[in-house]
Amino acid sequence: MKIIILGGVAAGAKAAAKARRLLPDAEINLYTDDTHVSYSSCGLPYYIEGNFADYQMLLVRSPEEFEQSGIHIHLRNRAIKILPNSKQVLIEDLSNSRAFLVEYDKLIIATGARPIIPPIKNANLNNIFTLRKIEDGIAIRKIAERSKRVAIVGGGYIGIELLEAFTRQNLYSVLIENSPTIMQTFDDDMSELILEQLNVTCSNRFEIFTSETVTEFSGDNTGVKHIRTLSGKEFDVDFVVLCAGATPNVEIAKDAGIEIGITGAIKVNDKMQTNFDDIYACGDCVEENNLLTNTQMWIPLGTNANKEGRVAAINACGGDERFDGVLGSAVTRCLSLTMSMTGLSEKKAKNLGIETVSVKVTKNDKVGYMPDVNNITLKLIADKTTGKLLGCQGVGDGDADKRVNTVTSALLAGLAVDEFFKNDLTYSPPFSPTIDPLLNAAQILRSKLKSV
Repeated sequence: MKIIILGGVAAGAKAAAKARRLLPDAEINLYTDDTHVSYSSCGLPYYIEGNFADYQMLLVRSPEEFEQSGIHIHLRNRAIKILPNSKQVLIEDLSNSRAFLVEYDKLIIATGARPIIPPIKNANLNNIFTLRKIEDGIAIRKIAERSKRVAIVGGGYIGIELLEAFTRQNLYSVLIENSPTIMQTFDDDMSELILEQLNVTCSNRFEIFTSETVTEFSGDNTGVKHIRTLSGKEFDVDFVVLCAGATPNVEIAKDAGIEIGITGAIKVNDKMQTNFDDIYACGDCVEENNLLTNTQMWIPLGTNANKEGRVAAINACGGDERFDGVLGSAVTRCLSLTMSMTGLSEKKAKNLGIETVSVKVTKNDKVGYMPDVNNITLKLIADKTTGKLLGCQGVGDGDADKRVNTVTSALLAGLAVDEFFKNDLTYSPPFSPTIDPLLNAAQILRSKLKSV
């Protein structure tokens, strides 16, 4: 059996390791245009922040370790064409521009995603970065250590995490978001709360501007020096990081006739199989099924990539495993503020034609006399017709994420609010009030559902 894997960060590396365990005698080759394989890209903001000194802490497994188990890693080798009819892939060795064909019995595509570069004048100036690969993190940390001012373009997860990183590095940061809110996966009321709480903690160390569009960078031959917005605002900067989102790398798949889904990512079934029987895809280049709505979504997260890589490998090796889908669960942090969500936001549900009922409560995350007590705000969302839970969002300096994780299990079980309210959650003063904030929210939502 000849197995070829294209891409090797999370999904591809996971698929390679799983395939080797299942088929000890298979010939497994992994090709990636990256200079590293099997690393935690999610950890890059925390490397930039200075939580650890050596970027190699992000590396999960080296090419040499893969080789010891008989998995051949080809760094700086880019797949440029897939030939499904002859079951071949055209590869270019980027070190010498030599192209060659390799044959496969099974092909696993894990080409990931790439940052979006907004149409901003002079975006090609030096010291304007994106954050996706190890080299990006090394370069950004290096310039951060000798700089005073930075602009972050985009207020999503990476932008928010970098805001923390640069604040910890004692840089003055300007975050510019062209939409009215930051963290747009949250409902607007929760996004506004995030902005409000971040502004409270900023202590003149950063500024956040919404509804502002960056139109131009300017500088000299050493790099970017100034940034200008559509409204006429101007900022002096030492460097810029573009965090305007990502897009799946699907061009090579599309060119080969592999079906692309409605999200723009590769369409796969629950076995991670494409429309070609012997070609599988996984990770940030594929779309997933939303477990609540049975509609397609694209949510590039390391957790999903690892699960999908495992399932793709099992089925490519002749097994029978399913990946049913995702809920869109996510969490991040900026300074002391935790932001977490699962399931459908209220705006997403309404876009799908689902009539919702929601509640928002702000409570202590533990008993008030505990020294480390903090507030959290929870938003619970339910289907007005069925009473079923649809989603939860949590924001605050306290333990918001553990409440959101509890709701995740309830969503998988398809619980109605009435059923969820019976939950026997743990209690002890250092961990929760006598009645957990989540049950407070469920009680209010239950009453609200009965009154509509």
